[in-house]
Amino acid sequence: MSSRQPCSTVFVGNIFYEVTEDMLKNVLSEVGPVKSLRLVSDRDTGKPKGFGFCEFYDVMTAESAVRNINGRDLSGRMLRVDFADEGTKGGP
Repeated sequence: MSSRQPCSTVFVGNIFYEVTEDMLKNVLSEVGPVKSLRLVSDRDTGKPKGFGFCEFYDVMTAESAVRNINGRDLSGRMLRVDFADEGTKGGP
């Protein structure tokens, strides 16, 4: 289990660049409803950086995402899911 403080927002890393927000949201929705999802893109090029942030409606759902989706294969990549640090949660 993660050593980070549980919160309702999770960091999702190691995302293949061709994965869309809808594709990722479908996977994350398996543990519960997604409040918001943001994939981070390079400011200059607009290309995806391979990570994003997902906010759930409660901490319990975020904990379930860390437990059940971390390490899941999506488009040939093993997703990395962990609780977001305060101040890096981002927003839509």
